[in-house]
Order: sequence, then C-alpha cells, then structure tokens
Amino acid sequence: MTARQVTIEDVAHAAGVSRQTVSNALNAPHRLRATTLARVTAAIDELGYQPDQSARSLRTGTRKVIGYPAPADNPADPNPLMGGFLQALVTAADAVGHRILVFRSDPQQGAGAVARSFNSLIAARQVDGFVLSDVVHDDPRVDVLTEAGFPFAAFGRTAPGRPQNWVDIDSTAATAALVGLLLDQGHRRICYLNSAASLPWLADRRAGFLQAAAAAPDGAFEVGVPDDDPAALSHAVQRLLTGPDRPTALVCASDWLALTAYQAVRAAGLAVGDDVAVTGFNDIPLCTLLQPALTSARLPLAAIAHVLVDRLITAVEDPTAAPASGLLLPAEPVVRGSTPGR
Repeated sequence: MTARQVTIEDVAHAAGVSRQTVSNALNAPHRLRATTLARVTAAIDELGYQPDQSARSLRTGTRKVIGYPAPADNPADPNPLMGGFLQALVTAADAVGHRILVFRSDPQQGAGAVARSFNSLIAARQVDGFVLSDVVHDDPRVDVLTEAGFPFAAFGRTAPGRPQNWVDIDSTAATAALVGLLLDQGHRRICYLNSAASLPWLADRRAGFLQAAAAAPDGAFEVGVPDDDPAALSHAVQRLLTGPDRPTALVCASDWLALTAYQAVRAAGLAVGDDVAVTGFNDIPLCTLLQPALTSARLPLAAIAHVLVDRLITAVEDPTAAPASGLLLPAEPVVRGSTPGR
C-alpha cells in the first residue's frame, strides 16, 4: 500500500480507534489522551498517511499557506540577512505544517501597486495571512492589510493606531551592550560610524550608542557622510585616527560600515584590534572572513521567524482573540578578534 492510497479509515483501523479520533489527532490533538494520541501518531507514521490538504481547506477555510512579500534584492549581490530570514521563516512554517508563498510587492512602487499585489492573493484565497519584513512606521503594506482586515505579523514596528502584532530587535539595547563591552575593556574615547539611511532600526542603534557612550571617560562622538559613500567615510575616519584625539574604538551601525572602518584603520597605519577596536551590527557572513574577525550583534532570525509564524497562526485561527502587542527580542553580541580587550 503506497502513501497515496492510505486513507483515514486505514489509520483508524490500525490504531484501533474511530475515524473521528484520527481527525482529532490531526486537527485538535489537545482533545485526546496522550496515550491515544501516541497510538494514532504511530499508525500515521507507519502507514505513511498524508492528509488531503485540499479537502481540509474546504472544511476549515484555511490553506496552511503564509504569504511573504520578499524584499527587492539584487541577485548579483544578495542581502545575506534577509536571505537568512527567509530560510528561517520556511523552517518555522514547515514545523507547524504550513508553507510559504513568496511574491513580489515593493512598497517603493506606491500604495496602489502594493494593494493590487496583496488583494489579488486575498481575493483568490491563496493564503491565510502574511508575514512582513523590513517594516517601517508608514509602511503601505500595513495600511492595505489593516484596511482589508486580513491577518498579518510584522518583522519591524508598526505605527501607533495600526495592529501591533510585530516582533523586532531591541537595537538600542544591543548597541548599548557593544559599547558596554568596549568600556569594560578599558576604551576611553569611542566613535560611532553612523549611516545616512533614514531607517527606524538605525535610529535605535544610534540612540543605544549615545545612551551608553555617555559613560566614556574621554568622551564619544559620531561621524557620517552623505549616501554612506565608502571612500568619503574612509577618509573622514582616517582623519580622526591620525588626529590628536583619536578614538580607540569604532562602533559601526552595520557590518558593511565596519568594512569601511577596517580600511580606514589600516590606511592610518594602525591595526584593527591591537590599536583600534571595531564592532559591527547584524553578524552577516562577512564578519568571519575579515582579519581579524569582526565583533558584531547577531540577530536571532530563527526565534523571530518562530514567533511571527506562531502569532500569525493564532490570529488566523482565533480572529476574536485579543490583539497582540509588540515584542522586542535581544540581539546576541558575538565577540571576536576585532575587540580583544586592552
């Protein structure tokens, strides 16, 4: 007997239970005793039974499919962070029997284009809800789904007055922790390499630096250039490092800015780690390839994806449940050779 030929009646007969009991094991396992559930699960595994998802969808009105609008990216230079998040999201969804439907919806194309991309999936009943990433306060995707009354969970904070079913990184605390690490290592003057991009998580990182660096004995300051131009930023940092009040540590808003910091340190005739400590943020694969390897804040992508999927399924299965509130998760400092201690 092949897996396709196995029916729910076959499972019930093998487990010595009713058809309804097998159905409960699949759809409402909390209704069964642990021993009964274990017996039914063993029969399902032994026979290779696969539930008919199309029939289940007709009964429950759900598809077990989560829509994910993938951020615009360059295939020749992909974003490793969001690629990692997509992998984590697929894994989290698969663990609870759901699939991810990836589609394109670029907020930069305007609210009308965003509405068309989402409403077409909603009208066709192709998904049960959506997971959004790179969410900003005035995100048109949030507006479209809020107005449609369709469930979603967001990686990034939504604006006041919108559903607060979001998960985000506590970037302020994570950056403050990196500064605290440097202060504990004896650094007295610290510089922040800021990004010109106007993004909420970057503003949070800057706030965390200013908050923690106020304790630096010899002061703290920041530097940035228009458009984050690498050459201009490298020259600006190099001038600081060759001046009379050079910093002994550089806290960078991202790992890519840290790469520019490495170049500036070496151009100034100094050594990363030995003369100037450097930290990044995001912990992309680049961090371990640098010499010395870069200290950075690692985003808990697996935990974020798990919480988002759990929150979305809860909203889908119980629309009357109390609205969820936002949740901040910590980023993990990963200490490497760029901050060896003084």
